Amino acid sequence: MLNLKEDDNALREVLTQAKTIAVVGHSDKRARTSYQIAQFLRQTGYTVYAVNPLIKEIDGQPSYAALQELPEPVDIVNVFRRSEHLPQIIDEAISINAKTVWTQLGIWHQPSAQKAIDAGLNMVMDACIKIEYLRLKVGSAGDV
Repeated sequence: MLNLKEDDNALREVLTQAKTIAVVGHSDKRARTSYQIAQFLRQTGYTVYAVNPLIKEIDGQPSYAALQELPEPVDIVNVFRRSEHLPQIIDEAISINAKTVWTQLGIWHQPSAQKAIDAGLNMVMDACIKIEYLRLKVGSAGDV
């Protein structure tokens, strides 16, 4: 499978089927995009886990140092780290059997994406999960 960014039906399915999302690079600063997107995802009903080795907790919830430390499997690994960190994140996502890796706007690393695809993961690069959720009207009554 290719980058799902160009396939609205596939994106909608990923967002509709997902229940748990790990936000890699989740900040504890409310002004940061990663914090705001994670809050949006929580408000729309997803279980969201913060993954940031520099932070112990965010708003009373634990922050995990690595994907392998998460207490349950995740459907989407949403990445807020620079592109050069993607090879390691993809390796971790593969090791925990994540279903999808989704990198935020501006995050792109083709060899890592190919590795994820070859391992059977869905890959969405260079796309904001909140923008796509709203654009595709995932939370509307017709998608429930």
